[in-house]
Amino acid sequence: MDPATAIGIGVGLVVIVVSNIMEGGNPAALLLPAPIILVFGASILASVAGGTMADAKAAAVSLKTAFTSKPQASGDLVPVLVTLAEKARREGLLALESASRDIDDPFLERGIKLTVDGTDPEEAREILESEIYAKQRATKQEAKFFNDLGAYAPTFGIVGTVMGLVHVLESLSNPDELGHLIAAAFVATLWGVMSANLLFLPIGNRIKRLGDLEVARMELVVEGVMAIQAGANPRVVAQKLRSLLPAAERDAEAA
Repeated sequence: MDPATAIGIGVGLVVIVVSNIMEGGNPAALLLPAPIILVFGASILASVAGGTMADAKAAAVSLKTAFTSKPQASGDLVPVLVTLAEKARREGLLALESASRDIDDPFLERGIKLTVDGTDPEEAREILESEIYAKQRATKQEAKFFNDLGAYAPTFGIVGTVMGLVHVLESLSNPDELGHLIAAAFVATLWGVMSANLLFLPIGNRIKRLGDLEVARMELVVEGVMAIQAGANPRVVAQKLRSLLPAAERDAEAA
């Protein structure tokens, strides 16, 4: 599990609460049910209305992924692909059938099976790249759901504030209550802006980043499988795959 999202959101909330206390505020005064229900409820429903129920269900699954998923580096696949290239060069492509059973990466396993089955290289590349494209589209839609939430939340926060100010105007005959009512009205704006910038948008960016890392890993697999199918020298395969790694992973490989 990579704790970046949980740490960022959790510590961010702590910073806001501490800042509020330092200014003499009472954090409990911000926990008003009405504005919270309005901002979160209306924002979620507006995002659901802008897509399909399948999109909403996928977003719910991706929410868990955003907090619990551990990003997989592409570099750990390089030695696996080089070993497969050595085996194919030494024993032939059919020898990879037994080796594919020990592969933990499902996408790599499918690529090796296409190779063992004698699929035309261009057709095999097209099949694998189509799967990458499908992954990119799914990630884009999942991230969009939370980015939409980040766009809607501040607006509904303003709606809540306007509703609260209308109530303030209705209570002008009770000056003693005005301060409390005005403060409560602006809590909705606070929740709208805070939830957008500390929760929804970061989660959307996290989902996109995880998707980008997985796509990069899949692209590395495609190049490796194609090189194996072409019978490339394992040393050349290693050099080619390492050139596709981010600089930090290349340095780690060199070390």
